[in-house]
Amino acid sequence: MARKQVILGILGPVLDRGFGADRWEHWRPSVAICSQEDLVVHRFELLCQKGYEKLAQTLVKDIGAISPETEVRLHEVEWKDPWDFEEVYGALLDFARSYSFKPANEDYLVHITTGTHVAQICMFLLTEARYIPGKLVQCSPPSRSRDGAGEFRIIDLDLSRYDRLASRFKQEQKDDLSYLKSGIETRNRAFNDLIEQIERVAIHSRAPILLTGPTGAGKSRLAQKIFELKKKRNQVNGNFVEVNCATLRGDSAMSNLFGHVKGAFTGAVQPRRGLLRNADHGILFLDEIGELGLDEQAMLLRAIEEKQFLPLGGDVEVTSDFQLIAGTNRSLLLDVRRGRFREDLLARINLWTFDLPGLRDRPEDIAPNVEFELSNFIAKNARMVRFSREALGEFLGFATAAQARWSGNFRDLNAAITRMATLAPGGRMDLQTVRDEIARLQRDWGQGLPKSDSDGLAEFGVQAGELDLFERIQLGGVLSVCRECSTLAEAGRKLFAASRTESKHPNDSDRLRKYLNRYGIEWEQVRRRSTG
Repeated sequence: MARKQVILGILGPVLDRGFGADRWEHWRPSVAICSQEDLVVHRFELLCQKGYEKLAQTLVKDIGAISPETEVRLHEVEWKDPWDFEEVYGALLDFARSYSFKPANEDYLVHITTGTHVAQICMFLLTEARYIPGKLVQCSPPSRSRDGAGEFRIIDLDLSRYDRLASRFKQEQKDDLSYLKSGIETRNRAFNDLIEQIERVAIHSRAPILLTGPTGAGKSRLAQKIFELKKKRNQVNGNFVEVNCATLRGDSAMSNLFGHVKGAFTGAVQPRRGLLRNADHGILFLDEIGELGLDEQAMLLRAIEEKQFLPLGGDVEVTSDFQLIAGTNRSLLLDVRRGRFREDLLARINLWTFDLPGLRDRPEDIAPNVEFELSNFIAKNARMVRFSREALGEFLGFATAAQARWSGNFRDLNAAITRMATLAPGGRMDLQTVRDEIARLQRDWGQGLPKSDSDGLAEFGVQAGELDLFERIQLGGVLSVCRECSTLAEAGRKLFAASRTESKHPNDSDRLRKYLNRYGIEWEQVRRRSTG
């Protein structure tokens, strides 16, 4: 059975007009599309606004005269304002949802020559979104030297069929990913997957983004890159405003964030806009957001949700439409349990959360980052510096070893490269330069750290200084055992070997999971860091 060709189109009150005998002297798109020699139209679904029934009947009659094989069906659609996008799209969407499409037996062409520009855009969007399972068709009148129905062109919106477009989109995404990684071709699969997710969210969402991870993991640089990517795509036209919340205290925190009016407090001789207003139509990056006080958190929550807030000392609300990126090296979930962070604010900023791994979790990425940091040093200082082959090998061997703590992560690496490049005799980093730097790093990482601190609590967002020594030693010992075990159950059996004998139904896994959760630590985090 041959497939039927079906056209869906909107009656054009201007282009399709005509009642007298001279109407045949004018080119009318809805008639012309059915007059094409190379296009057999079996059915025409003609959408007609209320009030144009007489014109619609004339078109039905004329199409029947020039194309007897075409069945014309009229469908009444209604909108008061043909330039109201929401109203027109809603009416056309209702039609598309109620229409019984049969793509197995019929091919559909959406005629976008008639109707207002708003209606044409709506038909395009409905087709692109597959509410209408077809292709677009557009016709044009004949040239002055020719008579007839004119020409038509079919446009297929299935982008997968356009090889050159597909390759361009693929290359564009590859460029975006490289841009977010500062041009560093990372080799860590988990990190590359993470950046791919961030790229998709950055482009398609304006919701808050939460970047977690240890100090120096690159949260600030990534936030800046997200802003630059969105700006390159014309998705923001404001500023990138960054502040470390640990530097905000007392009334100055309110004033810095939300601004103040003149006379709000002693010394407020001039009004102040505040960081939130400076980030209007841009991105506000609040690093170490867990350091904000509860009052500031409450005002920030309202500013995120309603785009409005009161400046300090003011009684008239101001507005700012910004996107928030927050950063933290703490466990905000643990802070919520301790009453230090608002649960409702965490729920609001926790839609898109990305945990950036530390440098020690990405040993395969150390070599390209060494090259990146060295290239930056050369560019900033206009001085060529290189490793000798032996020196580079020794440094990378040390840097990727399990004993390398990299407690400051990329900040440590940047500082190490800067020191070695600055001290390199004759612009060449030799074995002695590298060995001196290795000794310095080992000394810095081990200074003043009791053995119980070798557990690396900061990797999990736990601030050792916030815990009693007893609690810190206990948690460190638990994590040490967990790192040696491949499963939660195995770790639980080791940790509760004595007490489990007193229970008829021991649930070691559940006990251990609940203990770790008190500190905001998930078992998967422990395993990822111990096997990374």
